[in-house]
Amino acid sequence: MTDRPVRFGVSSSSATDRDDWRHRARQYEAMGFDTLVVADHLGGVLSPMTALLAAADATERLRIGTLVLNNDLWSPLLLAREAVTLDLLSGGS
Repeated sequence: MTDRPVRFGVSSSSATDRDDWRHRARQYEAMGFDTLVVADHLGGVLSPMTALLAAADATERLRIGTLVLNNDLWSPLLLAREAVTLDLLSGGS
């Protein structure tokens, strides 16, 4: 059995503005979370790809990802383009 570090993640998807979202991401990182995920839902929540890029830009080591992606909102080609762009601009976080 290999010893592996225990990792913890948090799911978040709302903010009042840019500064609030960046503050939340930094807070999650300071609290010791390793991963921030954003779900792809409609109604009062942030768009996941843009929110994840902003969180990656605001933090030093926080890993990012989607909790769920809404299949009805994305064509496979456009989703792939978004994911590749997010990976490139976030430095692979």
